[in-house]
Amino acid sequence: MLVADIQRFCMHDGPGVRTTVFIKGCPLKCAWCHNPETQSEEKELLFYENKCISCSACQVCEKNVHYFDELHLLNRKECVFCGKCVSKCPAKALEIVGKELSVEEVFQSVYRDVLFFDSLGGITVSGGEALSQWEEVLPLVKMCKEKGISTAIETCGYAETDVIKSLVPYVDIFLYDIKDTDDVRHKKYTGVSNEKIIKNLFFIDSLCVKTIVRCILVNGVNLNEKHLENVAEIVKRLKHCEGVELLPYHEFGEVKRRASGRKSLAKKEWLCNEEQIKAAVDFLENKGIRIIKNA
Repeated sequence: MLVADIQRFCMHDGPGVRTTVFIKGCPLKCAWCHNPETQSEEKELLFYENKCISCSACQVCEKNVHYFDELHLLNRKECVFCGKCVSKCPAKALEIVGKELSVEEVFQSVYRDVLFFDSLGGITVSGGEALSQWEEVLPLVKMCKEKGISTAIETCGYAETDVIKSLVPYVDIFLYDIKDTDDVRHKKYTGVSNEKIIKNLFFIDSLCVKTIVRCILVNGVNLNEKHLENVAEIVKRLKHCEGVELLPYHEFGEVKRRASGRKSLAKKEWLCNEEQIKAAVDFLENKGIRIIKNA
């Protein structure tokens, strides 16, 4: 498995206290992505320019990835991810995202936390997109279930139905992202249609599996009554949905977007204020939708 990170004691990635495994790779390219360093299916070298002290220690690199021309510049295409520059950097301005781990290694890392899980907690496989490496995720969640560990998968749902069907017996709950209910906007801001995503959500529900619908709120894009009305209609048709979690757009992902050398796509006006968030909550609650609030 190519893993971006394993985070412990997570409170916002499903019910209870959870260990979250972030998978590298995602078929969507959301303009507002909160984890842009997980989009690529390859390892990446991140450079945090604001931390750099221009000490030149990174020039230990034998591939000449790092060079200085007034500024610290990178030739990322030459990087072989040996990690020498990362280990030599005293300012912690460099990071390699993407570590190859066996399924057994990931399982053992999660299993070490079993004493810290509460009655609801367990493992959440996230990303990127958890289903982008489904052939490895399948034995992982199966091993967890066999040890009595609660399993959750956070997904955008953009996968073949057979993939989801193979995972369902070993997943307690899907944290299901609906980026936008308007297909034109969905294509514009994520690169793909939402047709398969919505279809798979109802397929999961037909198999009697619990879901939590997660909705990003982006001011000026999908933060409008029509989208919220569509969300309410979808959720009302689901028989096993626990509720809706609203995720207002934030700018934290922009730090890693710049560090990975990606062009910034975000806009300041995408941020939502408290009044807008409360209005969205009130709107859905008035439609009879249960809102799941973060602890």
